[in-house]
Amino acid sequence: MALHFFRWTVLGLVGLATAMTVGCTRWIDVMPSSTSRQETAAQSITNDDRVPFVIDTFRLLQNGASQNPSFEVERRILNSVQETRLFSTLVPLGGNVSSLGDKVVNARITMDETINPHSGEAAWKGFVIGPSMFLLSPIIELNYDYAAQASLELERWDGQVKHYEARSSGTARYNLFGATPIMIAELKGHVTEACLNQLMNQLVQDTKLYMASSTPLPGSTVRAVTVKAPKPVATPAALSIIPSSTASVP
Repeated sequence: MALHFFRWTVLGLVGLATAMTVGCTRWIDVMPSSTSRQETAAQSITNDDRVPFVIDTFRLLQNGASQNPSFEVERRILNSVQETRLFSTLVPLGGNVSSLGDKVVNARITMDETINPHSGEAAWKGFVIGPSMFLLSPIIELNYDYAAQASLELERWDGQVKHYEARSSGTARYNLFGATPIMIAELKGHVTEACLNQLMNQLVQDTKLYMASSTPLPGSTVRAVTVKAPKPVATPAALSIIPSSTASVP
């Protein structure tokens, strides 16, 4: 009798451990993927033709509600612009512009984030999983959706205005114990990068629009740099395991 009970206890513990381990899996889908973009031909531009890029206004929205400006998001946008090597200087919001000269490109940026953690659905599925002693956790999938829309309005020194817009979205699919802050950060990072890649591709196509002049200055040494869009970063498709002891739903 005791041996029979011991066997069932061992089998139950093994089954529970397997369910909790498999239940830690997660994967991320991004649309469009940061790797599925059109290649933009590199263009050469002289240093004398590069002008400063100044952030004039920066708005951050989350589910339609205004948020305080995020230094992290602003820095990520500036890094994406820097990778194109189109502009000579990048000035963040509120930076000193007194010594930049007359030819400056002013940028007005809006970043709109949409977050949907499917809280009601997650609560109901968690209620279903609970009575099964977590045995159903490997087969019940939970979702966390995130979308980013970036709008970039550039005004040249002569008053001409050009508008760019890009959007990307993604879904983190996970089992019960796979929901962690790391997963959410990865999802937001991949979606934001895909969105900014689209935006920079559009910007680079208008390289000539932001050149200070079309001919080099006479008698000067001309140095040129290559204007290019940032390289894409692949979205991981493989499953990963998160220890259940660190699991927490944001």
